[in-house]
Amino acid sequence: MSGSPPLLKRADSPLVARLSPSPNFGVRRGGRGIDMIVLHYTGCPSAEAACLWMCAPESQVSAHYLVDEDGEIVQLVAEEMRAWHAGAAFWAGEEDVNSCSIGIEIQNAGHGACEAGGLPPYPEAQMRAVVALVKDIVRRHGIRPERVVGHSDVAPMRKADPGEHFPWRMLADAGLALPVPQVVLPEMKVLDGHGVRALQEALARIGYGVPVSGEACEQTAAVVRAFQRRFMPQRVDGVAEARVLAMAQAVCNMLDERASSA
Repeated sequence: MSGSPPLLKRADSPLVARLSPSPNFGVRRGGRGIDMIVLHYTGCPSAEAACLWMCAPESQVSAHYLVDEDGEIVQLVAEEMRAWHAGAAFWAGEEDVNSCSIGIEIQNAGHGACEAGGLPPYPEAQMRAVVALVKDIVRRHGIRPERVVGHSDVAPMRKADPGEHFPWRMLADAGLALPVPQVVLPEMKVLDGHGVRALQEALARIGYGVPVSGEACEQTAAVVRAFQRRFMPQRVDGVAEARVLAMAQAVCNMLDERASSA
């Protein structure tokens, strides 16, 4: 890798237990600063397997941090560098998410790991470490709660992690991620074209990459599933219906209130 930046030499966070330098990184394009955190699950059977994969040059993937089930935090890429974790992604107008974000991989075997499908739980020790790491990164880089997102939020057509069982509330209670708005939801009713357009407009305002067409297309369904995983995890079906619209509009209202009080 002639002419490439050097491998990781020191930890950026005091919470890091060890370094495992990955060769899979580059410079942040356009001199971008860090203003996002993207959370992933590894989808691997163990943190060791995930670490080996992200450190293998042929994988062409990496993340800045890996959090094991016991709470151990491993750093693989220096924060100043561009890790290869989000892939083709979009959030709030940003098309190069890797260049403005920190990627955190959380050890979890992912969807389909359980015999009956579903998603393994995230152990308490692991989540305490995730919250502490996110808090440290947010403090140092001034990242807003609405910019702490899941991989499925920025790549809904391709990804489902960290999944509907991820305990976002722990991050929200610490002021690190958006909380679920307290809103009375209407009865389920599939939206007509005008309603679908209103839903698409609300989802786009939140940051999702969704067409505003009034058509319940495949991309819209994928974005609705991502939104449900984050804010309505009891039912993840991608259906553009009245309850999803009400919740999306409530999130927009919450963002407006936060912006006006900033």
